[in-house]
Amino acid sequence: MAKKGLVTHMARDLCSPREMAKWFINRVDRDAGEAITHLKLQKLLYFAQAYHLANFNRQLFAEDMEAWAHGPVVPSVFQIYKDHSWSAIEPGARAVVDDSVVEYIEAVFDKFGKFGAKQLEKLTHDHDPWKVTRGDLRPEQSCNRPIDKKLMRNFYAKKIKKAWKSAAIRA
Repeated sequence: MAKKGLVTHMARDLCSPREMAKWFINRVDRDAGEAITHLKLQKLLYFAQAYHLANFNRQLFAEDMEAWAHGPVVPSVFQIYKDHSWSAIEPGARAVVDDSVVEYIEAVFDKFGKFGAKQLEKLTHDHDPWKVTRGDLRPEQSCNRPIDKKLMRNFYAKKIKKAWKSAAIRA
């Protein structure tokens, strides 16, 4: 039996969620008064993964996102930034992200980066992938259920008026 949190297949990440997190953190325009909290960071990772699935039927990263109380979370990224709590995360080391991915996540940042963390949280809470995964749990109840990537792909594909005939998602 696989241990919780370990990737048990050989799917190749187009970009590791940790590197993508660094990219988002460093992308924020602090001179313009912008900040990024751990909550906002997790939601940007979610929308990057969700819309990549919807647009290309391919995951950006293999690690599952979980349906936590405050919205979708990448557990490995949570472990890195959990000490920041609700505070802004300062820029750090340069992210190692392939140019082909940078163009895509720049578009995600342009679309969702302008929203505050709580606005993004509400948005994820209004969308089926998070709601369906949590089921009947109370709003603040702990949950580490993985959000199904097909559910994400199909929900967001419908929003962009796209449909995938194949049930399989490319790694």
